[in-house]
Amino acid sequence: MLNMAEGLARLRGLAENPVVRILARAFADAGFDLAVVGGPVRDALLGRPTHDLDFTTNARPDDILRIVKPISTTQWDIGREFGTIGAKVHGEQVEITTHRADAYDGVTRKPVVEFGDGIEGDLVRRDFTVNAMALLVSSPAGGKESALVTKLVDPTGGVEDLIAGLLRTPTAPEVSFGDDPLRMLRAARFSAQLGFAIEERTLAAIADLRETLRIVSPERIQSELVRLLQSDDPVRGIRVLVDSGLIEEFLPEVSALRLEVDEHHHHKDVYEHSLTALDQAIALEHERHPGEPADAILRLAVLLHDIGKPRTRKLEPGGAVSFHHHDVVGARLARKRLQALRFDKESTEAVAKLIELHLRFFGYSEGAWTDSAVRRYVRDAGDQLERLHILTRADVTTRNKRKAARLAAAYDDIEDRIIALREQEEIDAIRPELDGNDVQRILEIPPGREVGEAYRFLLELRLDEGVIGPEAAEQRLREWWAARG
Repeated sequence: MLNMAEGLARLRGLAENPVVRILARAFADAGFDLAVVGGPVRDALLGRPTHDLDFTTNARPDDILRIVKPISTTQWDIGREFGTIGAKVHGEQVEITTHRADAYDGVTRKPVVEFGDGIEGDLVRRDFTVNAMALLVSSPAGGKESALVTKLVDPTGGVEDLIAGLLRTPTAPEVSFGDDPLRMLRAARFSAQLGFAIEERTLAAIADLRETLRIVSPERIQSELVRLLQSDDPVRGIRVLVDSGLIEEFLPEVSALRLEVDEHHHHKDVYEHSLTALDQAIALEHERHPGEPADAILRLAVLLHDIGKPRTRKLEPGGAVSFHHHDVVGARLARKRLQALRFDKESTEAVAKLIELHLRFFGYSEGAWTDSAVRRYVRDAGDQLERLHILTRADVTTRNKRKAARLAAAYDDIEDRIIALREQEEIDAIRPELDGNDVQRILEIPPGREVGEAYRFLLELRLDEGVIGPEAAEQRLREWWAARG
């Protein structure tokens, strides 16, 4: 709950930021207004950490550049046509944008840029009222630095919505989302990030206008999805996306998890299971890696780990439901979807690998594996092993406490065995004890298919028996070669 007295005190603290003071003085001396705008003002009022500083001003881009050059170490004007000049001031990166009064054509997200003279007109065109507040900062020209004057500008009721914990557009949501459909996705992200509810009319507009998201580039959708997943409560935002239908436009596999349950074949709600698993994975992530940044790849893999189930669902006699090979099917679906969203290859393959391997452990719980099986588990997981540990543990959402305890103990055991094997051998970098050059020298053969076959034999030997030494490996290789005739 926002305490206004404390919030205003934090705004004064924001105004005391050295970067804000330096810029306020420079713009006042040049005869222009300057205001901190958007997220920093919202976060200061809420007592959240303030990161990147954004400013708005009635100065035009050329004037902004002229003002910041003497007080900054670096400047960049890549956003000049949109009125934005970037600079590094007092060691901090800032962006300063001329007041704007843009118009949209309704076909693309690219606005027809128009500069405005008033700050209120600039604020009204922003995405949500809680982001449409500005802290006007001024230092009388020629005055002392301590004479900084501040004023909160809030033309759309952002403070009231902060107090109510509500997300609402400054103008009619149909107009706002029509101007920029990406704002619908931001609504879900801010709901997750701030823990706010979305106003009913705004939520209804998302459902009505969801198809307009198709004009937004996959890269921008991907960026918002990642930021949502990295929030404190991504499940809240995912529910917004699914309930409004917006997720159908870019990740329909998630809403497909809400499988229809008929009166005779009962099974766990896969959608709710996936969200519970995501919550549990985040808790494990914090527990095992405190203080580290949110792992979007892990969270995406957990969210998508069962998306193969709708494709593989089979109603069995007696009321059972099976999902044979949903891990393999799910990995394929995830790879295709993430490629469409322009995720990089490394991230895409990491998510697909985690989905494909997420069932592997459950065979362990039915009977202890040999050391060879543990080595293969580590080898197949590769650099995704720690994420696989978290995903596999989070995947246990049963309410049967005895079953949950048994599975947790089994996974404790496999992790202990991996640690023990690491102490005995280089389990994380499993490779044969002889390389391709050794194979060619020992067998006196040239490069080719047979070298590859010999290498695979040596790798299987390493996985089955662990470290046996180069001499023993050479002897076994010669025996294998002789047996081939």
